[in-house]
Amino acid sequence: MDITQTTILGLIQGITEWLPISSTGHLRLTEHFLGIDVPILFDGSLHIGTLLVTLLFFRKDIKNILAALAKLDFKTENGKLIPLIIVGTMPTVLIGFLFGNTLEAFFSDLLPIAGAFAACGVVLYSSRIGSENKDGVGYLDALVIGAAQGLALIPGLSRSGLTIAVALLLGIRREKAFKFSFLLSVPAIIGALALTFFTQHDVLALSGVSWAEILVGVAVSMVIGYFALRLLRRIVADKKFHLFAFYCWLLSIVLVALGFV
Repeated sequence: MDITQTTILGLIQGITEWLPISSTGHLRLTEHFLGIDVPILFDGSLHIGTLLVTLLFFRKDIKNILAALAKLDFKTENGKLIPLIIVGTMPTVLIGFLFGNTLEAFFSDLLPIAGAFAACGVVLYSSRIGSENKDGVGYLDALVIGAAQGLALIPGLSRSGLTIAVALLLGIRREKAFKFSFLLSVPAIIGALALTFFTQHDVLALSGVSWAEILVGVAVSMVIGYFALRLLRRIVADKKFHLFAFYCWLLSIVLVALGFV
């Protein structure tokens, strides 16, 4: 890869990580059409930029959660989020551990990814029927949302899209759904980065990708990701979240057509 290609990948990561249209799916497609073979760790490293955006965007909430954890206070609003995040993370870890490699291998061609985008569109569009009658997230809600996050390992299924849509379908108010989705992403992304670095660091060195190229990709994904996250919050608040389904369906149709060319 060169700096231009890493910049493009960083741009794609920044836009699609938070918008509900699957960053992994778009990275796979971009790499396919650019004709480059990118180590998994490079794609993973791009998540550092968007992780930093999340930490910055929700810094007050994260600070309050960590303060509650230090005091072992699980009764306040922030303290109650700690066990909920732990419960939500469990199915994500389980799905990743048991099926991660299988899902990565199966969803490596255009047609399976096209199917995943189509399915993502169905979930996104169905979120419009959520009743929004819950002021908070319960333990069963956290478990289901965590399972949705785990399924987003599949390229074409958006992590933010599935978790927010499922939360809305469970009747959780949209501002709570938005915040819980992103707070839940923090341990998942950190864990995935740590595991990928531990198992793939030698592959990255052999691939010839330099740290300068990685830093460029991370910086671009961070800057673009910040504005994408602000945009998503506005879209969720304006009840237009489900409209991303049409993009997913259109992309799915294009990929199916290309898959048969």
